[in-house]
Amino acid sequence: MKPDFALVALACLGSVFAAPLAAAKSDEVRIYRCTDGAGKQTLRDTPCPKGQQQQVRDMVKPKDAPPVKPPEPAPKPAPIPQAATPTQVIYLAPPRPMYECVTPDGKRYASDDNTGNPRWVPLWTLGYQAVRPTTSLGSNIGGPPPRPDNPTRPPRGDINWPVAMGGGQWIRDACTMLPPAETCARLLDRRKQIRTRFFNAMPSERDVLRVEERGINARLDNDCGGH
Repeated sequence: MKPDFALVALACLGSVFAAPLAAAKSDEVRIYRCTDGAGKQTLRDTPCPKGQQQQVRDMVKPKDAPPVKPPEPAPKPAPIPQAATPTQVIYLAPPRPMYECVTPDGKRYASDDNTGNPRWVPLWTLGYQAVRPTTSLGSNIGGPPPRPDNPTRPPRGDINWPVAMGGGQWIRDACTMLPPAETCARLLDRRKQIRTRFFNAMPSERDVLRVEERGINARLDNDCGGH
């Protein structure tokens, strides 16, 4: 029996186009629309059950959207150059010392120098016998000479300045320097006394107290860290 050449040709053509068609069908999906006896419609991907009307549609298979690339962060703005802060230079004077002086009777007082208050002491209190010379006028020379701290007769720089005139000599009180912490404490005490006295002081005295307190405040700022 001879083969039918027409059927052979159709079979060959079918094998040639079968692969592209399968590739094309792989991108599609077949949807079945089924309608039952009550007119209710359903969609499915398999053929409809028997007794239901069936409509077939081939649709392109949906594809997932490509992943969204996160936006690149915005570049940071360039830093604004800051203006150079001017350097503040504060000049501090060296701390001023304070001294405690003692009088012969044991009284103590504060002083800004170590010279001590001068006092006139007759020579007989020191164990000397005073001799009063006489002048051509016949009068005795008596009484102490000017104070060492008198501007008309400045001291010679010694703590004890003996002057053998009038049967006596000037002697200064002994003084010792206080520690810095004690100096600051005494300045605070003095400022407290000034403020207490200020309320009962006369107007003229208040002006003097203001000047003294202003000086103490400046000294506390410079020497004691601004107490």
